[in-house]
Amino acid sequence: MFNDRHFPHLPSLALLLLFLRLTLATSPPQQDLETPIARFQKYLRFNTAHPNPNYTAPVSFLTSLAQSLGLKTRSVEFAPNKPTLLITWQGSNPSLSSLLFNSHLDSVPAEPSKWTHPPFSAALTPEGKIFARGAQDDKCIAIQYLEAIRNLKARNFVPTRTIHISFVPDEEIGGIDGADKFVKSNEFKDLDVGFVLDEGQASVNDEFRVFYADRSPWNLIIKARGVPGHGSRMYDNGAMENLMNSIEIINRFRDSQFDVVKAGKAANSEVISVNPVFLKAGIPSPTGFVMNMQPSEAEAGFDLRLPPTTDPELVKKRIAEEWAPAVRNMTYEIIEKGPLRDYMGRPLMTAIDDSNPWWSVFKQAIAAAGGKLAKPEILSSTTDARFMRQLGIPTFGFSPMTNTPILLHDHNEFLKDTVFLRGIEVYEHIIRALSSFEEAGSV
Repeated sequence: MFNDRHFPHLPSLALLLLFLRLTLATSPPQQDLETPIARFQKYLRFNTAHPNPNYTAPVSFLTSLAQSLGLKTRSVEFAPNKPTLLITWQGSNPSLSSLLFNSHLDSVPAEPSKWTHPPFSAALTPEGKIFARGAQDDKCIAIQYLEAIRNLKARNFVPTRTIHISFVPDEEIGGIDGADKFVKSNEFKDLDVGFVLDEGQASVNDEFRVFYADRSPWNLIIKARGVPGHGSRMYDNGAMENLMNSIEIINRFRDSQFDVVKAGKAANSEVISVNPVFLKAGIPSPTGFVMNMQPSEAEAGFDLRLPPTTDPELVKKRIAEEWAPAVRNMTYEIIEKGPLRDYMGRPLMTAIDDSNPWWSVFKQAIAAAGGKLAKPEILSSTTDARFMRQLGIPTFGFSPMTNTPILLHDHNEFLKDTVFLRGIEVYEHIIRALSSFEEAGSV
């Protein structure tokens, strides 16, 4: 038992939080305590990692949470066994466009042997760190949305605009069977969405990060062909020689982009990144590879990320003429994973000036919550937000995590309990402000 007499240096609130941490840290996983932290832990314990994410159990859990708050729920499948859960809080003026708060159900795989705590245990340490795959990316915001609504309803707040929360599958593998199909559906059209808030990333300092665009991912596969030959010969246009020449050219381009970042003239997310991800070549043998034969085929894969201001046709021209020219017996394949332009052909960016009334309301909500916004950014990776921006809907990426190391997709992903609870408060201000704003219309 803890009391102020034993710990006179601790304020009562800090004492209570310490007690809860120690209690939850030693509680069995199946114990269902009625606290926001316990509900967060329970959601984290569902293994939704690819390649076989469990969607059924978390959707049932979230549905139960929403219904306990008096919210409407609906589950729709746009692909077999890949449900999209839609939760609705009806506004007092349904003629106004609605708000959508998006989160994805799935997570990337984890290597348990590389973690200090099992990745789906949601272990809470005495220091308040909650370890789990998805703690930052992005199961935190899913529960924070609902907990913020719980608190607002307890204060008898009624939104003017209708609020929807969507939980979509497959974001971590491109969202093609998730958000992409969702935004193209009649169900989405019927929502009449005017503004979207999606996931963001943690901030290592005390400023909240907000993202107005994502980079678009391309998968590039380059293949080189040539006649096979003896390992001792030197001749032109061998498959390995041609591929290595291409890799050198690509690396020079990569260096030129990276130099801009190193010089402080652009952020990493504002340049084109290209990174090799696999190399396949050689003739296998029982002991490894045949060392005295030059192979007739060689292949390499690259991950490209394009800022929204990039002209994709110029990138394709560079690939065709410099990186994989046909005159060097090379072919290539580009796999574009998602849109690059909106329905009017504009770059996928949400305005962060007075032309976008939602921007001002969002900033005011953060200030009212006692927070500070960092300079708006382009996200270096990719989220489901691009599918909403493709429709021309103003969309920001935001996750209320400050003074937190960026650990998405990393080993030992964690979120502190205090940061999680603070995020609930921030969303209360955001939901209150956005849902009360009446001047902006539909897209």
